[in-house]
Amino acid sequence: MIDLQAPIAVFDSGMGGISVLRELVRCMPQENFLFFGDSLHAPYGVRPLDEVRALTMQAAEHFLKCGVKAIVIACNTATSAAITDLRQRFPELPVIGLEPALKPAVLACPNGRVLVMATPLTLREHKFAALLEHYQSQAEILSLPAPRLVEFVEQDGLHSPALTAYLSALLAPFRENPVDGVVLGCTHFPFAQEQIAQALGYPVKFFDGGAGAARETRRLLLRAGTLIERAEPGQVVFTNSEPTPERLALCQRLFHL
Repeated sequence: MIDLQAPIAVFDSGMGGISVLRELVRCMPQENFLFFGDSLHAPYGVRPLDEVRALTMQAAEHFLKCGVKAIVIACNTATSAAITDLRQRFPELPVIGLEPALKPAVLACPNGRVLVMATPLTLREHKFAALLEHYQSQAEILSLPAPRLVEFVEQDGLHSPALTAYLSALLAPFRENPVDGVVLGCTHFPFAQEQIAQALGYPVKFFDGGAGAARETRRLLLRAGTLIERAEPGQVVFTNSEPTPERLALCQRLFHL
């Protein structure tokens, strides 16, 4: 029998998944959460597919030993690489993944220009190709790999001049030809939303998959009868493959941004 007090596991290739964790806690404040960030191997988006799949499966095995009641893969790259295998291997456990929030962006910007910022691997994977094929007739969809943005989040460089310079160069083509919406297709990227907006220099709508993943997690727990019903807030525990005091302190800062 599943322990209702068991935590919901949240996994990312670093600390970007904390943006999803924040949405999960907003949606289900009474639940307990166990976050694991694999900063030792970040970023996943530039690694081979098989390596990403193996790292994700290894994290899931660790969560099973911890006795979790659900796993949220709070990483678009890891979702693309391993979600099917995870669900096949652990059919008794709700496993929730992430995908670029292309659908809500296209619906909010019909016949507009939608920019998808993501890691190279996410943009190469079949999952994104299928989304692109489905929605490309409804808007002009532009893909933009932004692998270094992950590193700025991991290295606590969100307010650095180097990030300003990187985003200014990366987004220069879209200042001359504006877009209507920006899909943040990596869970690290919402932490840099303000800086991306400044680099673009004009108002734009932003979309990410965190809130949708939180709603889906709640729906699956409710269906399974494992959602906690209480008024008291749950506990959030942070762990990392680089468990230095500085890394864990950054986790807390990102969570409370």
